[in-house]
Amino acid sequence: MKKIFLFISIPALLSAAGCKKFVDVNTDPNHPLTVQEKILLAPIEYTIADSIANGGEATAAAYSNHFMQVMCYNQVALNFGTYYFVNTNMDGIWTTAYTSCLQNLKLLTETAATNGNSNYTAIAEVLTAYTLGFLTDFWGDIPYSHALQGSGNFTPAYDKQEDIYKTIQSLLDQAVVYIDKDAGLKVGADDYYYQGNMTQWRKLAFSLKARYYMHLTRAPGYSAATLADLALAALQNGIMSTADEWKFVFPGGSTSQNIWYVNMLPYSTLVASTAIIDTLKARNDPRLPFLIAPSINTGLYTGRAIGTPTIGVYDDYAKLGSAYCSVNGTGYIMPYTEVGFLQAEATFIQSGAAAAQPIYQAAIATHMTQLGVDPTAANAYITSRGTLTASNAIQRIMEEKKIADFLSPENYTDWRRTGFPALTIVPNAQAPDIPRRLIYPQAEINTNPQPQQSASLTDRVWWDGQ
Repeated sequence: MKKIFLFISIPALLSAAGCKKFVDVNTDPNHPLTVQEKILLAPIEYTIADSIANGGEATAAAYSNHFMQVMCYNQVALNFGTYYFVNTNMDGIWTTAYTSCLQNLKLLTETAATNGNSNYTAIAEVLTAYTLGFLTDFWGDIPYSHALQGSGNFTPAYDKQEDIYKTIQSLLDQAVVYIDKDAGLKVGADDYYYQGNMTQWRKLAFSLKARYYMHLTRAPGYSAATLADLALAALQNGIMSTADEWKFVFPGGSTSQNIWYVNMLPYSTLVASTAIIDTLKARNDPRLPFLIAPSINTGLYTGRAIGTPTIGVYDDYAKLGSAYCSVNGTGYIMPYTEVGFLQAEATFIQSGAAAAQPIYQAAIATHMTQLGVDPTAANAYITSRGTLTASNAIQRIMEEKKIADFLSPENYTDWRRTGFPALTIVPNAQAPDIPRRLIYPQAEINTNPQPQQSASLTDRVWWDGQ
């Protein structure tokens, strides 16, 4: 798939004196010193949708779906699905997050602040918070407060993950302040997500606050009850319907195909895993034909077991389905279903299983409706999933959240912090257990050696206290 890159060329400014025009010969028109906000925003948003929240084969989003046993290679056993990684596998993801996203977001923030365009500042801070959340949830400690300094410090020390989380919440709080200020240039079509609707950006900021509060429910020194209260308070101002959810609809042209569709093309050799198909079948989940495409050769929902040491016939296996993997499909970054399950989990912590039950059921129903599942089948399924209790609530909430937030990297975070849905290590694994983080990139190790870089795939990040 071709990517969209940003090449900027701004004509040199001409100043008039009488009828004569003068050009500053010291200004290179091909290397402008300033860039308009609307030129920066669109490619940043596309990169986040295409390469961070979703992603090609060698991205964190894809790795998380191998760990969660959703997809599988039709290859011999040593691959990402069996936890075979080297540090250079991480170079591209890290560079994209820091250079294409955080560095450009820093420029967008500074430009918008200089120009007094508060809405652009707000969007930049929300996207910075999200990108930092993505990085720290996969790697733990990361460089930030001393990084992105240009000609300054080229070997920045890493911030502790706890401090990154505090920064995330601060950025989201600041974003709300800037949205409420509503000064300067209005955002428009350059905003692929909300087309400049700042009310929806405000809701997103609060919903992200709830997400990152709930990530810390088992972090050392933090109270799950307190965090649940904070999350529920934030959600009162958050995403209220599918109309508000954070997503990007891929146009589907030759340069902008849905990245999950590209992953499922035959040259990738990716297919649906046995684990996800068996789960959907065992529950008689009516979402199976929406989430999974049957085998081309047999018409059956036959997955491939991760860790299988031989290569099978590619078209004998089921693939991921059109609901998420069509050529012009939607890449979800924070769907409304996630908000529902966050509310259900926080309500359970705060008020118990009976209070969480209707919220949990409504979140499942929302996903069924989005997919177009027959209402009778949807209701029968929800009933079959039983009643939440003190002993099963977190398990059921996370099991259903994984399906409703299909392909989301958040599912990997939820598994690490809660232990659900239950997973077992795959055959022919190249690590002693299921990975709990990503290893640091080789390029980062070479240019900015830090003590944290000795971490292995099975080491826990700070908040992973379960």
